[in-house]
Amino acid sequence: MTSNWVDEGIFFLDKGGVVIWILCALSIVAGAIILLKIWQFWRLRPGRIGFVQITLNDLSDRNGIKTALERLSRVNHPVARVMESTMITAANPALSPRDRDAEIDRVGSREIRQIESQLGVLEIIANLSPLLGLLGTVIGMIAAFSELEQAGTNVDPTVLAGGIWTALLTTAYGLAVAIPALAAFYLFENHVNAIRDAMKDAAVAVRGALKTSPDD
Repeated sequence: MTSNWVDEGIFFLDKGGVVIWILCALSIVAGAIILLKIWQFWRLRPGRIGFVQITLNDLSDRNGIKTALERLSRVNHPVARVMESTMITAANPALSPRDRDAEIDRVGSREIRQIESQLGVLEIIANLSPLLGLLGTVIGMIAAFSELEQAGTNVDPTVLAGGIWTALLTTAYGLAVAIPALAAFYLFENHVNAIRDAMKDAAVAVRGALKTSPDD
């Protein structure tokens, strides 16, 4: 049974020509990126931000910044890094409000770039695969009608039909690559946007807590 699947797979790859081999390579790259991002987000657990409220509660106590920073240092989450930056910059009197905002934005952008890594490649594959499939179909149709023209009056319908289904094979494969890649891209992008919003909310909340925290 396994041998039959392998033989059929090789048969389809040979029928699809160079384009389908390119799509096969893109599908491998897309699959690797999807697995990598799943592992990354699983480790990150972006929805688990209960530490935010706990940290804000720490800031209501005396010496709260020290306690909060110690807590955040043990948390592996982009929101934690932004909260750390907000507290550290707030405690530095040499920084102007603009400098503080710039530093917080820098840290936030750095964290977002890390979790967005490879998503651009996944988006390119999702957008490019259908076009490559269409290109393969057009090339296949040209070849099929060329053979039909060369046949002259001795037209064999099976030759045209075989050429057409072979040509359409690349379109089908291109869509098969693009659909899961695009779905995964939007899913991961939603997680990134949620983290970005959580960063902004956490930074604002920390600033508010620092203004109302008791003096040391």
